[in-house]
Amino acid sequence: MYIQQLSLNHYRNYDQLSVQFDDKINVIIGENAQGKTNLMEAIYVLGFSKSHRTTKDKELIQWEQNYAKIEGSVFKRKQQFPLEIQITNKGKKAKLNHLEQKRLSDYIGALNIVMFAPEDLNLVKGSPQIRRRFIDMEIGQIQPIYIYHLGQYVKILKQRNHLLKQLQKRKSNDLTMLRVLTEQMIEHAAIILEKRFMFMKRLRTWANEIHRGISRGIEDLDLQYAPTIDVSETDEKEKIGTVLAETFEKLETKEVERGTSLIGPHRDDLVFYVNNKNVQTFGSQGQQRTTALSLKLAEIELIYQEINDYPILLLDDVLSELDDFRQSHLLDTIEGKVQTFVSTTSVDGIHHQTLEKAEIFRIDNGKIID
Repeated sequence: MYIQQLSLNHYRNYDQLSVQFDDKINVIIGENAQGKTNLMEAIYVLGFSKSHRTTKDKELIQWEQNYAKIEGSVFKRKQQFPLEIQITNKGKKAKLNHLEQKRLSDYIGALNIVMFAPEDLNLVKGSPQIRRRFIDMEIGQIQPIYIYHLGQYVKILKQRNHLLKQLQKRKSNDLTMLRVLTEQMIEHAAIILEKRFMFMKRLRTWANEIHRGISRGIEDLDLQYAPTIDVSETDEKEKIGTVLAETFEKLETKEVERGTSLIGPHRDDLVFYVNNKNVQTFGSQGQQRTTALSLKLAEIELIYQEINDYPILLLDDVLSELDDFRQSHLLDTIEGKVQTFVSTTSVDGIHHQTLEKAEIFRIDNGKIID
């Protein structure tokens, strides 16, 4: 899979841009605030229909313009097709093969992307929210129906939390409505948990193999999904739903007192173990970075296994954050098989044959310069 051509109109600091990419390695060089990360973000938005940097789509529109548009020509499994995202103050449209997609789950997965940026080094030591987002984005692009269930869950969760606040403040006493919302939420929560367990089970195998390679065979990596209820990856959807229902019933009084939903996928976490020790708590910075790198490389292999095609890899200003050995391991792993975009202020100090074959693009103030 690769992007052959990308066009931007009024996107961030790009007025107009049309560029053809190499199907292997593309290096985007520029000083800070010139637009190299904006270009990487545009590719990400083309795949996911939303940014990894902001939740406000309006921020993607160039100053004093009323729309932004990203168009890409994509090759996937020997087929070529166009993708388009258009963003206005009224919302956004996603087109696949010139046809507007009414549901996000019908669009996501057309262009598969793995991004590795400096903030992903916080995947291990950062907040649970970062880890949940990692799981959601990756499952969503290989099983788009997951996006639908997650969206429904979030929508019902907001309604439920609003009602719990009303009950807490005694502005409502409608426990019947609370139980209806709970039942609706459980339906989607059980599916989300089942799919997360399955994803983690598959990711674990790849991540450990890669981690052993990076650590020269002296470290084993284990990933564990940590739910807020007493279930495990051996439990099926029906069992998960039953345990959710029983736990919500027990917690109903406490949830009303607190004014919020106390259990569910929105509060779950991931735990990482290196040689049976919790790497979040006891791991060195090097171990934490190796774990994050292993997860990202495992994503690439898992997506390939799922769709029989490699995703596109975005390395946004991250190579300079890795030492020479981890840099080499990353570039050795992707060489020749994954279309890769590397953004950096300079390639000085990065010595690898992969970059010597790269197509170089220099960015200055939202323009590609010769």
